[in-house]
Amino acid sequence: MSLVAGIDSSTQACKVEIRDAASGTLLRSGRAGHPDGTEVDPEAWWVALGEAVAQAGGLRDVSAVSVAGQQHGMVLLDEDGAVLREAILWNDTRSAPDAEQLRTQLGEEAWVERTGSVPLASYTVTKLAWLSRHEPAIAARVRAVALPHDWLTWRLRGCTDLLDLVTDRSDASGTGYWSPKAGTYDRGLLELALGHDAALPRVAAPSEALPVRKGSLFSPGTVIGAGAGDNAAAALGLGIGPGQVVMSVGTSGVVSACSPVPASDASGLVSGFADATGRYLPLACTLNGARVMDGVARLLGVDHQQLSELALSVPAGADGLVLVPYLEGERTPNLPTATGALHGITLATLSPAHLARAAADGISGSLAVALGALQSQGVQARRIFLIGGAAASAALRDSLATMLGLPLEIPPAAEYVARGAARQAAWALASSPEPPPWEWDGPAEFTEAGTGGEAVLERYRAAADLHLDRIGRAPDRPHRQGAPLAPE
Repeated sequence: MSLVAGIDSSTQACKVEIRDAASGTLLRSGRAGHPDGTEVDPEAWWVALGEAVAQAGGLRDVSAVSVAGQQHGMVLLDEDGAVLREAILWNDTRSAPDAEQLRTQLGEEAWVERTGSVPLASYTVTKLAWLSRHEPAIAARVRAVALPHDWLTWRLRGCTDLLDLVTDRSDASGTGYWSPKAGTYDRGLLELALGHDAALPRVAAPSEALPVRKGSLFSPGTVIGAGAGDNAAAALGLGIGPGQVVMSVGTSGVVSACSPVPASDASGLVSGFADATGRYLPLACTLNGARVMDGVARLLGVDHQQLSELALSVPAGADGLVLVPYLEGERTPNLPTATGALHGITLATLSPAHLARAAADGISGSLAVALGALQSQGVQARRIFLIGGAAASAALRDSLATMLGLPLEIPPAAEYVARGAARQAAWALASSPEPPPWEWDGPAEFTEAGTGGEAVLERYRAAADLHLDRIGRAPDRPHRQGAPLAPE
């Protein structure tokens, strides 16, 4: 029996899974936390990876490994391969003015044509522009730019040469200087942001097997896969195909889909990413996911089970109470400095139960807008998978199924990013045309489509439009664009 390892280096933690290469059966696992914050020393990821690997029983008996990681994080290396500064992560919005300037310089249509996406504060290219403006001395010393999973793969392979950096299509497509359509870097955009050229990781094929250098953590002959961005790895772990949409509700809320063609959305709502199989992964991401429910539960002094029970005691729409959940700024729509708002407060709705329901409906409304944006790009939504920590909430399931008017399929609880990385490792090991056809780790659960959700969604959109109008932003484009939310 050959074993493979999948590593998920996420914002919050490093997870390692050891699985059987042929069947995908989970055999052992480990986990170690990452520091809080939006700026982290990459060495902390390496230390956490070592701790998680040790918990998982080591990698000496593993034949292949692959690393999936949080997207967009900026890892800067000097000529000797040393890290120049702490990595600025995807959820750091300091580069919002730089993103605006980059969009203005070239125009949104040009960015979409060249990279498939409009640059937002989360993208690596905008962080490089921020660096060039605020820390020019460090910017001048940059000789290579990597992403979190690129850097970890490089370290795992035992490499020291910058030319040995490797990435994959999915993570490269989130930089803002790689084109999913052309399959090449756009070095003019890199120079526009950083001020000069630099080494960039080679983009490996989805099933490519990379050699491990002598002195690494592995036995001789072990190979390493190209890796992936976390959302692409989750899609690979789930095994999604065309017509299937993944909603992941964790720290952020992500709506993504498998597509045979790249997306091209000049509004900036949909990112035209690549996936981990050679196809594409149009994606819309919100900054406010499960943490909205965390905050409301903390305010009410209840746990998540009690919060869900409170929410389900009130009908969908919370009798008119609407939470616009931009509690940490927002990415869809692109409002990095926005705040949230609560609309429809009356004596009747000023209750813990109504606030709990408004929290679930607010997250659902935000995800519904994101799905509508994907549908406007031609994405079909025949099947909705709900994953992430908040997928366990019965209230969120009920709210989403009602507001979307679509049934939900909740796969068995699993670390799908790590699972996807492990599946990619098995693919690299087998050198097969397609990844191995692994079954899920258990049965799925289902939530039937609700009724009356159109009115609830319209009320959410109206409240969000009103809120955006009050803070001086044009609300129509982000909330009125998109195909109707209905089965196709």
